[in-house]
Amino acid sequence: MLSGMSDHGRRDGVRRSYDAVAEAYAARFGDELAGKPLDRALLAALAEQAVPDAPVADLGCGPGHVAAWLAAHGMRAVGVDLSPAMVAAAARAHPDVEFREGDLVALPAGDGEFGAAVAFYSIIHLGPGELPAAFAEVRRTLLPGAPFLLSFHIGTEVRHLAEWLDQKVDVDFRFYQPDHIIGLLADTGFAVQMWMERVNHPAEVETCRAYLLAHRQ
Repeated sequence: MLSGMSDHGRRDGVRRSYDAVAEAYAARFGDELAGKPLDRALLAALAEQAVPDAPVADLGCGPGHVAAWLAAHGMRAVGVDLSPAMVAAAARAHPDVEFREGDLVALPAGDGEFGAAVAFYSIIHLGPGELPAAFAEVRRTLLPGAPFLLSFHIGTEVRHLAEWLDQKVDVDFRFYQPDHIIGLLADTGFAVQMWMERVNHPAEVETCRAYLLAHRQ
């Protein structure tokens, strides 16, 4: 990706790339939570701490499996994704869950609409300069005290893919240091309650991953 490309241009590349791989991605990753007991445990903790009587947002929902898991466990879930093709795939697979097309830096949701939010590997497609705006949008759409669970790859590198799942793409995967993300969350009005790391499962890309659980102040 060209170093001089704007943030908007980068997001357009992400959108087109996920549109291209949506069907193959859904087939490969749509049931991945079945093999991730730790992720399920963290989602259960999120659900337990969610503000009652408000929906839970799955931001960067992809094929909708996280939103569907939350819905299956008694939550009213709303999935949001930048890719129209991914939103369509999620809606077909999980017709009882609401899905919306939207951008992390301009979420299609009202102020204080959500009682919790999860963003598994969603910020990895945002540039460093976009993170404060994205976290401010998450805070805007959460009720006071609502939890926010996010995950990302740990490091400082940027991995670019020109081909993925047998499709031509143009997408960057950005790694971030937990201390940096924790600081940005604090600056945006979140209090971080939990920080943990794990290594990849055998079937995953070989990276170290961070999980943060924060609350909107």
